[in-house]
Amino acid sequence: MKLTGAEILTHFLADEGVEHIFGYPGGAVLHIYDALHNQDRLKHILVRHEQAATHAADAYARSTGKPGVVLVTSGPGATNAVTGVATAYMDSIPMVVITGQVPTNLIGNDAFQEVDSVGITRPCVKHNFLVKDVNDLAMVLKKAFYIATTGRPGPVVVDIPKDVTAAVANYKHPKQIEMRSYNPVVKGHPGQIKRAVKMMESAKRPMIYSGGGVILDDASKALTELAHLLGCPVTNTTMGLGGFPASDRQFVGMLGMHGTYEANMAISNCDVMIAIGARFDDRVTGNIEKFAPKAKIIHVDIDPASISKNVKVDVPIVGSVNNVLKAMIKQLKADDFKPDPEVLEKWWSQIEKWRAKQCLKYKTEGESIKPQYAVETLHKVTGGDAFITSDVGQHQMWAAQYYGFDKPRRWINSGGLGTMGFGLPAAMGVQIAHPKAEVACITGEGSIQMNIQELSTCLQYDLPIKIVCLNNGYLGMVRQWQEFFYDNRYAHSYMESLPDFVKLAESYGHVGIQVERMADVEGAMQEAFKLKDRLVFLNILTDPTENVYPMVPAGAGLDEMILI
Repeated sequence: MKLTGAEILTHFLADEGVEHIFGYPGGAVLHIYDALHNQDRLKHILVRHEQAATHAADAYARSTGKPGVVLVTSGPGATNAVTGVATAYMDSIPMVVITGQVPTNLIGNDAFQEVDSVGITRPCVKHNFLVKDVNDLAMVLKKAFYIATTGRPGPVVVDIPKDVTAAVANYKHPKQIEMRSYNPVVKGHPGQIKRAVKMMESAKRPMIYSGGGVILDDASKALTELAHLLGCPVTNTTMGLGGFPASDRQFVGMLGMHGTYEANMAISNCDVMIAIGARFDDRVTGNIEKFAPKAKIIHVDIDPASISKNVKVDVPIVGSVNNVLKAMIKQLKADDFKPDPEVLEKWWSQIEKWRAKQCLKYKTEGESIKPQYAVETLHKVTGGDAFITSDVGQHQMWAAQYYGFDKPRRWINSGGLGTMGFGLPAAMGVQIAHPKAEVACITGEGSIQMNIQELSTCLQYDLPIKIVCLNNGYLGMVRQWQEFFYDNRYAHSYMESLPDFVKLAESYGHVGIQVERMADVEGAMQEAFKLKDRLVFLNILTDPTENVYPMVPAGAGLDEMILI
């Protein structure tokens, strides 16, 4: 079947099982857009900015497990997408980003809208390609999807010059792919798994620390079974929330800079730590020299480069999280392991003393709306079953602390890169992937303005997202650091000329609701979620002095938290 490069691209994507593409047209990709116009197997979502395309595709992938797909033009189209590519890279999200390029004979000539997309994206992609021959296009695309979705997932950029999309070649969908230089290890080493299990069985103060790898590998069920077999406390990273049910008694909350007192103290005092699909980043460890000083560490990860990168571990296990956890469970059952109730009870008795601190308790006097209360109310109104996207800042941490995620792939946030402007386009991607689900974006008045133009996209595609804007008039996390560490010098963290968000939402054709009193929060949220087919912008005026607690200051250990 002879097709143009543009037609090969659209046929390939449909044959690969892609249903949605997020993009924005431009000169270098017009052949592709013309091919999209002449088919009905793929649905294209027209965003209003290329960064939003990448965030929407990213969230689509996070909430489904399928790779997100982006299509942007050359030059500024590609550079606008880089922030979203880097966001996906930091959080190991499978994504294929197709960028247009000037014709091959003009590459290197400083042609109109030419940039070196491959060079620019090289530091923040899992891999990238420049396709110079239409005969290579289908196989390159197959490699891109294979690389993006296997091993440690990540974004792959495919740069396609305009003349390649116009050229003609035979097309046949490649069914399989083999790459000699890329063969991720999936099964953990049996000897290392046995070593790890023996260490777990002899532990007196065991602790599970799990991250985003559990979510990405759909290993929540296996993690829960392992935790119940061991009877030990479980903590999640921000990226790992929902990997273990928040309502389970064994869950001690998130750990790290804004983790719970009980989670951070348990990490600091455990004797065996089982780290699963986590990378020991600085926001989790605090001062690495003070991190888990009493623990022998077992580390399970698909990426060998992550093991002992930041923290030296005692038992490294490279492999798929799901496979390794199932092998551990099988070994524990074969050993007929039962935890010593007396030893375990002593450990839990200490944890309950830490838990009794009630580190997430907050004051509620007066009419001023507490942001923590707003998040708790959102959980109540949605039954804890909504998809929650967030932007970055105080509101992100309050969402992580107070929503209580019982299911994986329900918490969608930018963890590693910390990208403001992520929340709204992410909610679009989730809503498109799950059209009947309740989707809420928890944001702040600073973050929401970074991609607020996507309210237009939401109108075009009838996306009934609920935006919960915790509006405190500040860049809240910046203000908090300035209060703690810069003697209250609030340099450029105050938002002095905010728009009327209710009128702004209405101007885009949506519903806007302003909430100014604690007593009105629940009613406003119930009203918003009753509007099943409308986007509702809830502008909730919150206490501008409220801070996120607990907090581990930079350079401190996890047991050196600032409490309220």
